[in-house]
Amino acid sequence: MQNSLNYIVSKSEIGYILNNVLKGDRLNLHDCKELIKSDDLYTIGLIASTLRKILFGNTTTFINNIILNYTNVCVTYCKFCAFYRPPGHEESYTHNIKDIMKRIALANEMFGITQILFQGGHNPNLSIEYYEEIFNEIKKFYPSIAIHGLSASEIDMISKVERSSIKEVISRLKDAGLDSLPGAGAEILNDKVKSVISPLKIKSNQWLNIMKEAHDLGIKSSATMMYGTVETDDEIAQHIMKISELQQKTNGFIAFIPWGFEPNKTQMQTEGITKYPSGGLRLLKMIAISRIMFYGLISHIQSSWLTNGIGMAQLALHFGADDFGGTLIGEEVVSATGARSTELTSMKIIESIKQAGYYAAERDNFYNVIKNF
Repeated sequence: MQNSLNYIVSKSEIGYILNNVLKGDRLNLHDCKELIKSDDLYTIGLIASTLRKILFGNTTTFINNIILNYTNVCVTYCKFCAFYRPPGHEESYTHNIKDIMKRIALANEMFGITQILFQGGHNPNLSIEYYEEIFNEIKKFYPSIAIHGLSASEIDMISKVERSSIKEVISRLKDAGLDSLPGAGAEILNDKVKSVISPLKIKSNQWLNIMKEAHDLGIKSSATMMYGTVETDDEIAQHIMKISELQQKTNGFIAFIPWGFEPNKTQMQTEGITKYPSGGLRLLKMIAISRIMFYGLISHIQSSWLTNGIGMAQLALHFGADDFGGTLIGEEVVSATGARSTELTSMKIIESIKQAGYYAAERDNFYNVIKNF
């Protein structure tokens, strides 16, 4: 098997890069650009799958969770988002603590969730006490359920509302029960891209600095990459390297999640900026390159069923992904595009993982296996 692998790699135009990662070398920006430019998806995927198996064998994890989109009120008006509503809009909402606790109680009773993914819009009417009260209440009644919540851009909004430092906001939220941060808000960490797709949102360095503050305070996070808008291949490579450089400093990222932009019902589509999704082959390439570039740095790569569908998520497991993501009961952001169903039961995920030829395991918020299937 090893001789066969070496032979295949030796015949590839990017074989020298793949050999380096197999030897344990850290890859650089030039290497990442070359991988993205290469059409040799087969060999890239083969190496990514090999690295995945070195780390995790044939086990694929998932988490049993609910997503709580607590408000759709937002003042950043991102062109890629079909979910937000401006303040005062007839379809705008903000859930109160009573409604939120009812949702959690029902989800816990029906599904035995271990994580709440808590995300919403950038609502200038919500003080930090809103979040503290909710987090305290969740931890009071469900201390074993992790709160994986609030993107860097939401943290920034709370900081502006409170006129407090990012550090103080994260410290207070941590004391109230926040366990970890999702990676949303990164999109592509390039301000030229952001000026087109989300001009009012935080800049690239702000996202990185907020993540660093969280990591320094002992709050782990995931990192994401939303590709398929107006970015170039070089800008994708730069995004990956910025995540890599921060990880080498803080070791605070526990997972990386690349996902393809869904333009349906968004301003990007209406304006003709991006009309179509980038497709499945692009997903597989991004998954494989993520595994290769982050090998030895970020352990977990998520297969992103939410935006690309179950079938592509299954294929992604053969291209370096080791995690299927969550059940996402109650998801409203991607579902606003009307692209596809955005809920899965744990049994459907287990079945999908097994169909792909892997062992399924339920994990907790920090990727510790709690049950094998």
